[in-house]
Amino acid sequence: MSGLIMAAQLLLGLSILVILHELGHFLAARAFGIKVEKFYLFFDAWGVKLFSFKKGDCEYGIGWLPLGGYVKIAGMIDESMDTEQMQQPAQPWEFRSKPAWQRLIVMLGGVFVNIVVGIFIFWMLTFKYGETYIANSSVVSGINPGSIGKEIGLQKGDRVIAVNGNKVIRFEELISSKVLLGNTNLTVVRGNKTIDIKVPDNILNKVSDLGIEAFISRKPLLTATIDSVPPGLPADKAGLKAGDRIVSVHSKPVKYDEDVKEELTKYKGKTVDFKINRSGQLLDVNVALDTAGKMGLFFNANEIKEETLKYGFFAALPVGIDQAWKTFSDNAKGIWKVVTGKIKPNKAFSGPVEIARKVYGGEWIWARFWASTGFISIALAFMNLLPIPALDGGHVVFLIIEMIKGKPLGDKFMERAQIVGFVMLLSLMVFVLGNDIFKAFFKH
Repeated sequence: MSGLIMAAQLLLGLSILVILHELGHFLAARAFGIKVEKFYLFFDAWGVKLFSFKKGDCEYGIGWLPLGGYVKIAGMIDESMDTEQMQQPAQPWEFRSKPAWQRLIVMLGGVFVNIVVGIFIFWMLTFKYGETYIANSSVVSGINPGSIGKEIGLQKGDRVIAVNGNKVIRFEELISSKVLLGNTNLTVVRGNKTIDIKVPDNILNKVSDLGIEAFISRKPLLTATIDSVPPGLPADKAGLKAGDRIVSVHSKPVKYDEDVKEELTKYKGKTVDFKINRSGQLLDVNVALDTAGKMGLFFNANEIKEETLKYGFFAALPVGIDQAWKTFSDNAKGIWKVVTGKIKPNKAFSGPVEIARKVYGGEWIWARFWASTGFISIALAFMNLLPIPALDGGHVVFLIIEMIKGKPLGDKFMERAQIVGFVMLLSLMVFVLGNDIFKAFFKH
């Protein structure tokens, strides 16, 4: 069922974004009197379509090939490769008959809409839910690093107080792009010492394989203090109480909640000796663990202070813009890391399978759905601006060259560039899909 939910969210989210992106091109073209012949969600390759109807001079429909969508603008060399039309005399209502600046606006229409949609989604989510975060100042027990974090020198119980010299206000900053994009300096308090730890440029290569938790756990450490003991479970039967602090498990000293959990995995289905501190008095308690190594208790999560910032309708807008810009700039930085060889392409790029699994997830939560769709909307805007023929960015580059030269590039050149762009995009699609399948079936 979770797989179906992932697929449904991906299909709905991308369908919304593709329709709105193409609507941007459509409206801009119509505003300048340019004829739009087709408006399709998905591609009607080889003329095969699931549904279509005609209104005015435009055909609207849904194709069978779910690789995006398109609008066919008259007099433009695009994915339709309608070279026959281009051999006819130019008509005043065609794309090629309009000034370069108007054609530039038409090509940027889709990107503009994706950015606006992303900002709008982030704005509305901020207005409705606010921003909830863990105050870093409340994380007195420190971080719980995974294998990647330990490899670069982080230790259990470290408190990270600054990133590149800037004070950490929110604990979530430690697993944000400002750290994970690498070449970052962490200021760490360890006991009575303050040290600096460098996060390498290529950290994302390992995080991509092992996940965020292998760097720093999303949950800060808690002391081994019991918050509550549900009745009838092993801990309750053994006499453990709220407020007890576990000092050792089978004679091994423990300090944090994670220390206790790690030790319990060694004694599944066995009776374990606990030493606890109850109001200053040390007591020995024997607990019979279940076969999963559980005893039934909760640690004191109230040690961590979670804060929520609420915003009014208009006050939430700058926050939404900031989130959209951060998403856009993170995509740009990530691509640059790939170009400069700091991140491997198979670690950086994700296709539909990985987006469904990691971005949307297997549970339908509307807040997460819209946050994920907003993120993807900005990512699509960035990807479409890349100077690759067949993408909006490629057309934009050619139009800027035309504006500088004072005359358009030749139709033959544009046709060949379009073919090169299609081959590049098809190769990228095959790569990311193959990479997704490999990750899904061979790495998990």
